Formats: sequence, structure tokens, C-alpha cells
Amino acid sequence: MSDMPPDRLSTDPSSKFYDEKLLERGVGIRFNGQEKTNVEEYCVSEGWVRLAVGRTVDRHGRAMTIKYKGSVEPYFRTGASEG
Repeated sequence: MSDMPPDRLSTDPSSKFYDEKLLERGVGIRFNGQEKTNVEEYCVSEGWVRLAVGRTVDRHGRAMTIKYKGSVEPYFRTGASEG
């Protein structure tokens, strides 16, 4: 595995940007310099994140999200040899 997270990643298993192995390894996100723990999806090249809105869900049971634009810095929480 690479030492850099991918350009785009989603926590939704139905998304084409979902990667279970990377999510198990642990990906953290700094958005506009602040650590975010409720990120559902991000894209570094386009500069946006989708953040969950509390515990609200849509009619399909997926978390409601809001898209914010800004500086996105993904990183791995654990090393490649761990986890």
C-alpha cells in the first residue's frame, strides 16, 4: 500500500470510491486545518468533504450529509505494517 491516501474515498459501500482495506487501516482528515471525525466522503483534487449531519438519515437509511469546500488533507492513522 502507498503511504498517501487516495485522492477520493467514501465510507459508503455502494460508492465506486469505497475501499474497505484503506478504511480498516484508518484514514484521518484535516479540513481547513481542523481534525474532522464525521467525514463520509472526500476529494482532495476538487477540495471538498461531505460531513454527516448529526444522526439524521435519509429514507434509505444513509446519513444525511452537507458538502463543504476547502483545504482537504487526508492521512493514515496507522502505519502500513500495523493493523
